[in-house]
Amino acid sequence: MKKIQIRQLIEKIEGEAELDFVFNKGKIEDVKINFGFYRGIEEILKGKDARDALVITPRVCGICNHAHLLTAVRAIEDGYRKAGVPVELSSKASDIREFTLACELIQNHVKWLYFTILPQLELYVNQKSEENYAIKATYLSSVITKALAIFAGQWPHSSYAVPGGVTCDPTHLDVMQATSLLDESITFFEQVMTGISLDRYLAIDSVSNLDQIEGDFGRLLYLLGSNDMAEIGQSHDRFIVFGDSPLSKAGKSIVTNFAKVDVRYVKESIQKGTVAKAVTYKERLYEVGPLARGMVAKTPIVKSLHKRYKDSVLTRIFARVHEVAQLLDYSKTLLQNLQLDELSCSLVKGIQVDTFEGTGVVEAARGSLIHTTTVKEGLISNYEIITPTQWNLSHGTKEESGIAIEAMIDTSSIDEATFIFRAFDVCSVCTTQ
Repeated sequence: MKKIQIRQLIEKIEGEAELDFVFNKGKIEDVKINFGFYRGIEEILKGKDARDALVITPRVCGICNHAHLLTAVRAIEDGYRKAGVPVELSSKASDIREFTLACELIQNHVKWLYFTILPQLELYVNQKSEENYAIKATYLSSVITKALAIFAGQWPHSSYAVPGGVTCDPTHLDVMQATSLLDESITFFEQVMTGISLDRYLAIDSVSNLDQIEGDFGRLLYLLGSNDMAEIGQSHDRFIVFGDSPLSKAGKSIVTNFAKVDVRYVKESIQKGTVAKAVTYKERLYEVGPLARGMVAKTPIVKSLHKRYKDSVLTRIFARVHEVAQLLDYSKTLLQNLQLDELSCSLVKGIQVDTFEGTGVVEAARGSLIHTTTVKEGLISNYEIITPTQWNLSHGTKEESGIAIEAMIDTSSIDEATFIFRAFDVCSVCTTQ
């Protein structure tokens, strides 16, 4: 039987992509992931003032723009420190940044669940419901981003994070309003997404207890299990996290082994047939994102799922939705402990550093986001952005296929393969920034 090549346009992701499938004997033997649109944000930044990155980089993506802002400001702060200028955030500034980032991750995960995964899964298994998932996604994302905007001033494309802190100075009333919006979001998670209380959900630590989950998430798990999809989509089973966050510390996980990581060993490379660059760590491919964070952090329920289903589409999807619960719980703690009497920004007025190089890392919704800025005589001479999707959607190396490609190989249909592809929460916009 001759090999068959089929090109498929993938929509209903962040942007769009083209997948070139190679079939051999009825199975997918290889896939090439092609992104054709390039905007050149890194080139636009050259020659600009160092702080212009705080306004320009959030425009890389309309759904994870806040992560880009925080990564950019961390890169500047890192450069200041290396140049000998002490930059210490107050706990107030740090907690506000953490809260706003958590809100963005929540809305990101929820949009992916309701706009992409649930509708595409129902379509694939031919069990369409009458639920209006778009309304649900819009409702919760709107509520949680209102809480974010109380501190950030707006969303998307806020620029309220500056070297040394934040520009906002919230009042007790602001915190009360944010808390009310957060409580509303928790109620949605409990009544609509899972059908159980947040505390009860977070207590689930074993595959044997998944039947407690009801609501839309429970339906998702049922559809995956009842259609023999729990074990599909396995990849190389290697995970990496570069940013310290409440979800995970930095590190890499291979099987059960944990090791520290150093961002200096991250390497980009040009790929043929796409404007997206690939990324490796010490010449090896790693998966980033919620599953990676769950594995590196040894989150009990994620480890339990992985023990049974490995790095399958079920484990990958569960890890992402599970972060919604973790982030809701964490956000509540942040607001309760927020020290309003502290300084919002601690950097001494008038300090200007003209020459420096700094690196910022943030755990964005899809995984580790890295910005590196080189500034000479006050202007950016080089700016590099490495996005999470670059890790997961690499074409691979001579030795092995890319993370998402490996997950799609050996599937028997394009529909199955593209569902697996979407489970990585693909963002072509960030990938080709």
